[in-house]
Amino acid sequence: MVGFLLQRTPPLPLDEAWRRLTEWPRHGDAVPLTRVTVVTDPPTGVGTRVVARTGIGPFAFDDPMEVTVWCPPADGRPGLVRLTKRGRVVLGWAELEVRPGPGGRTRVLWREELRVRGLPALFDPLLVRVSRAVFGRAVDSLLRKG
Repeated sequence: MVGFLLQRTPPLPLDEAWRRLTEWPRHGDAVPLTRVTVVTDPPTGVGTRVVARTGIGPFAFDDPMEVTVWCPPADGRPGLVRLTKRGRVVLGWAELEVRPGPGGRTRVLWREELRVRGLPALFDPLLVRVSRAVFGRAVDSLLRKG
């Protein structure tokens, strides 16, 4: 399993950063060749299930996830959501946290630990670099576009 941390400090209030990061279908717009579907009824909370389908045709796979922690920001307090990956290909978890940052901005932390089933540990350094690049661009896009 590999892990990485992304940090951003967008000029957004906590609740707006939270909203942008937790609108799950928008993640599909931010990650190439990916479509994200929420498979449970709203509103989002513990137990919400999301599926990210990545790839093209027969080379696509599903990355099913379940919200296992849901603590929206309130009264200036940080917010935290944890998604547990429950797929046959991708396993692990992701946490997205928003907290007060410098100068009225929001500090965003994206922590992830993942494992790709069948991928030898020899490829872990490459998996970390690719994941940081892909998810880094995704979080930038999510925070930039309302």
